[in-house]
Amino acid sequence: MRRKHLVGVVVVIFLTWNLLMYYMLVSKNPGKIGGVSVKDQLRNLQGDIERQLSHNSELLQQLQKLDEEIRRTTTPRPIRAEDTIIPILLIACDRTTVSRSLDLLIKYNPNKKRFPIIVSQDCGHKPTADVIQRYVGEYGIQHIKHPNTSEIPLPWPQKKFQGYYKLSRHYKWALNQVFHTFNYSAVIIVEDDLDISPDFYEYFSATFPVLHQDSSLWCVSAWNDNGKVGMVSEEADLLYRTDFFPGLGWMMERSMWIEIGPKWPEAFWDDWMRHPDQRKGRACIRPEICRTSTFGKKGVSKGLFYEKHLKFIKLNDKFVPFTKTDLSYLSKEKYDPYFAKLVDNTPEVSVAEAMSGRRSNMKALKILYSTKEEFKSTAKKLGIMDDFKAGVPRVAYKGVVSFMYKGQRIYLTPPPNWTGYDVKWS
Repeated sequence: MRRKHLVGVVVVIFLTWNLLMYYMLVSKNPGKIGGVSVKDQLRNLQGDIERQLSHNSELLQQLQKLDEEIRRTTTPRPIRAEDTIIPILLIACDRTTVSRSLDLLIKYNPNKKRFPIIVSQDCGHKPTADVIQRYVGEYGIQHIKHPNTSEIPLPWPQKKFQGYYKLSRHYKWALNQVFHTFNYSAVIIVEDDLDISPDFYEYFSATFPVLHQDSSLWCVSAWNDNGKVGMVSEEADLLYRTDFFPGLGWMMERSMWIEIGPKWPEAFWDDWMRHPDQRKGRACIRPEICRTSTFGKKGVSKGLFYEKHLKFIKLNDKFVPFTKTDLSYLSKEKYDPYFAKLVDNTPEVSVAEAMSGRRSNMKALKILYSTKEEFKSTAKKLGIMDDFKAGVPRVAYKGVVSFMYKGQRIYLTPPPNWTGYDVKWS
């Protein structure tokens, strides 16, 4: 059908060209050509063109009807986890302890073909490169090296952020390799200071189809910023949507990289991801209990948050068979009304009352905040992270932050008339 349509178009172009030639002849040699009136020849050509155009119009209508019929009668085949190869991209630099991350990635990998491991190394650090090379020969991982390890010229105030600039440059190069050179359709990104849980691969396998089918999602993360011991429940299978980009072990699709890759920032790529210009109202999936934890006290952040926060993150140690679970509840159309009803039906208390334990018989409690200062004050009292990125509190969804306090679920919630995040809350 399409071939006929194309042939028809070619015929029309050919006939139109002939018509133009005849018009030129008419203008130069009025009368007859080859014993036949030029006007008669033009009329014949015009008739041929009109008939061909009519035929092409019929073909186009048939194609449109066929396309509508296919759309109406064909149900899209659900994306199965095993249909897509998802590489693990490990970002490395100068930590010889990258072996710790690699050991776990290899130990828990259920399918080397489905989850090939790519280590992208920056810095040109030979001892680290030697460690990685051992895994290339023994386990068949791929070792790629960033070709540009030069210093980035920066003005004096920014020189102390050299590491952040190099990291962003490395990320862009490595992700271009994954999507444009190796042509993968999705990727799971980890860094060289992360441990992973036994069900790390299972988690990403099961959530990939949800990510792929829901355009309101743009990533899946293994991380819960408030996932410290004592602040999460024992529900290892509990998953959420979040407006906050968590990072620290996360998955995205090629289509997302095509969107954000060309405008990738020179530094602080994770905070850049959290800006409304990039997020565009989209959410990520995140777990109750982290599927990654960091052992990297030293790095570009100089140990920021590690001693007082990161080292207390709880890493899941139970295998949850996510691929045998229906995760369609995470789609926006199902999750949003469910989550709104859940929070609305939770009893409201003051922070003092929640901390007193007088309502400990309740499964969950709700505490309202109306200002940035109220949120930060309450967060500090209850022990959760109190900062904002582009106006979004960590782990928040629709402004609601969910966590455990002394064994009780707490929803730190904006008022009912809440209209959205304020980027000035930073």
